Amino acid sequence: MAEENQTKTQSKSGASMIWQVIGRLVTAAIVLAITAFFTPGFQINNIWTLAIAAIVLTIIDYLIVKFTGLHATPFGKGFVGFVLSAIVLYVTQYFVAGYTISWMAAIIGALIYGVVDYFLPGEQQM
Repeated sequence: MAEENQTKTQSKSGASMIWQVIGRLVTAAIVLAITAFFTPGFQINNIWTLAIAAIVLTIIDYLIVKFTGLHATPFGKGFVGFVLSAIVLYVTQYFVAGYTISWMAAIIGALIYGVVDYFLPGEQQM
């Protein structure tokens, strides 16, 4: 009986985790699309590029958190988070075809990303 309850709990938590990841990716894509729209010098060619860029941004953020403990969020960690956010936005272009951004656009984009991310519900990090 206890094993059956544990299996059900693990199954529910696994499904919940998948939905959380999907939710974060969708939120990241929305924030990224808004950021690209309002940032001069930042271009995303199509919806597939946007989806791949959201995945890459999420992976890069995960790796940064894993190895440094810092989140690449412009308002979450002050100046360091802002700089990390700009760097992550800029570096993503080397992994995603159809995603282009200049250094100045990355700086402006980090600011816009932070503002939009602040107003969306949930605990979303880049």
